[in-house]
Parts: sequence; C-alpha cells; structure tokens
Amino acid sequence: MTLPTEDAFDRLPKVELHVHLEGSIPLPTLWQLVEKYRGTNGLAAPQTLAELEAKFAYRDFPHFIDTWVWKNQFIREADDFRLIAAAVARDFARQRIRYAEVIFSPSDFYRTGVSIQAITEAVRSGLDEVQGVRIQLVADLVRDMGPNRSGKTLSALAEVLDRGVVGITLGGSEHRYPPEPYAEVYHRARQLGLRTSAHAGEAAGAASIWGALNALEVDRLGHATRIAEDPELFEVLAARGVAVEACVISNLRTGAIPNLDAHPLRELLAASVVTSVNTDDPAMFHTSLAAEYRALSQTFGFELSDIAALIQNAVASSWLDEADKLALSEALRAEPGWPRP
Repeated sequence: MTLPTEDAFDRLPKVELHVHLEGSIPLPTLWQLVEKYRGTNGLAAPQTLAELEAKFAYRDFPHFIDTWVWKNQFIREADDFRLIAAAVARDFARQRIRYAEVIFSPSDFYRTGVSIQAITEAVRSGLDEVQGVRIQLVADLVRDMGPNRSGKTLSALAEVLDRGVVGITLGGSEHRYPPEPYAEVYHRARQLGLRTSAHAGEAAGAASIWGALNALEVDRLGHATRIAEDPELFEVLAARGVAVEACVISNLRTGAIPNLDAHPLRELLAASVVTSVNTDDPAMFHTSLAAEYRALSQTFGFELSDIAALIQNAVASSWLDEADKLALSEALRAEPGWPRP
C-alpha cells in the first residue's frame, strides 16, 4: 500500500457538511474584530495575535463551549457577520472546497439587538462576495437557549429561507440539554421544508443519539462519536439511512476521544453508515479538511481513493437536490486532483 503524498490532500476538491461559521473565522479576521471591540463595555481582550491563538486550547468540551461564548462577544454588528462570512468563504475557496453546508448560530447573538433576519442577510451577503465555492446555510438552534427560544429563532428564519437556509441542527451543551424537548420545533422545521441534523453522541452518550433519532427524527447526526456505547445504533443508522457528520480532530481537541485510533470512523463505514469527514470549527481546532485527510491516512492507512469515497459520501448525504448532487459528483471526478482508477 502506498500512502498519498502530503500535497495530494491539498489538491483534492472537497465537500464539507459540518462546519460552524463562527468557528471557522480566520485568525487575522477575528483579530480585526478583537481590535475593533477591545475595551468596549469593559471587554477584556488578548493583547497580541499569539495570545488570541493560545486561547484555542481546551481542557474538555465544557471549556470549549466557554471559549466559544467568549469569542462571540467580538461579533456584534450586522457588518461583522458579512465580514466573517466573506473571510470564511475565501478560505474555503483557497482550500478547494467546492460545496459546503455551513452552520451559523444566529440565536447566540440575541444580546446584540441585531435581528436573526438581518444576521442571515449579512451572512449571505458576505458569502456571495466569493466565487469558487457554493455555500448553503444550516441554522444551529443552540440547545442552551431552550425550546421556546429555539421556536422563535425558527419563526424568524422562516422569513429568510430564500437566503440559502436549507436545514437546522442542535448544537451547544449536549451534556446539559437532551434533545427530546426540541421535538416540536423539529416537527415545525420539517413543515417549512427544512432538513434536520443534531449534534449527538459527542459530549453525551448513546441516549443522546437515540433521542436525536427517535424524538427529532433527524436526517443526519453530527459527531456520533460515542455510538459504540450501544452497538445496536450502527445497524439502526444504516437501516434508517441516517448519515453521520464525523469530526475526527474536533473530537480529539475537546477530549471526546483520547486519540485518533479511538474514533469509530472505521466501524461506521464497516456498518454501511454513510459517513463524511468534516472540520467542525477549523480555526478553533487548528485543522482543515486536508489535515483531517492526512490524519486519516496516517492513523488508519486510508489511501487517496478512500478519502475520495468519503468526499462522495458527503455529496450523497448533502441537502442538495438529486440533480445537483449528480452534477457536483461529476464535477469533482473531473478535477485534476481527483484520484484516477
């Protein structure tokens, strides 16, 4: 077996389904916002770019959530959302990401007074500044806000679905907020024509995955890192056609797994669960899709054809319509960096 060369992963055209806008802000762009708001209302801020970068190391998942909340204090105005969206889209295009379903968390920003509709419009405006990557939006209802607030978020989003909002997910403090109370919100989302995912089996165990499957009736699962706590789940996911958005290095950075070998990616694939590989919060976890692929090659011995199959899994489980899936799949295969038989 010959492992791929380092630059082969950079040349690959890519697809990403589980990546948070606010966790993907390139460090120079976030630094620009830190300097903009430094000292505002007593807000403490790092004094150097190196100090800012050092903030992104985590003791555990709750510490990561605390850091996420701290970072979001530097995003306050509609134009901040345009700025970060354009920066993220440029970074994706540079990485040869051809299609992405980007998660954004408008309900995290109620405190700013900027409406969810205005946030969504600003994000779309920034994304549309960049050519070379197609991006659709997935709204995180943020379980910490509670189902009532999540319902209000959904009602606001209903007014701007034409801005490329195709689905919802449920992120936040999974270890504190189980999925079942959000069942009615998810039912309403499906009535609006939205697709559904939920973060499950990352900071909580198999019961969280069962709740996302049975109460929320999700199309996809984010993470599912602890699925092996109930082996029946492998068969259930495959039978129901529920895809998994795996985030391998993210799970390592937050301590959800002790090492890459402990990730259930191989078991998911062996059980015929359609599984893609994603970065989650690449700027906060010091990763990229190319870095994820390198790690899989080094840890699991994946060849370039194995990585290409994971990318095609992302196409298959994306929320594009069938014609667009076929077109994207064919376009990826035609690119020079795609492995040839």
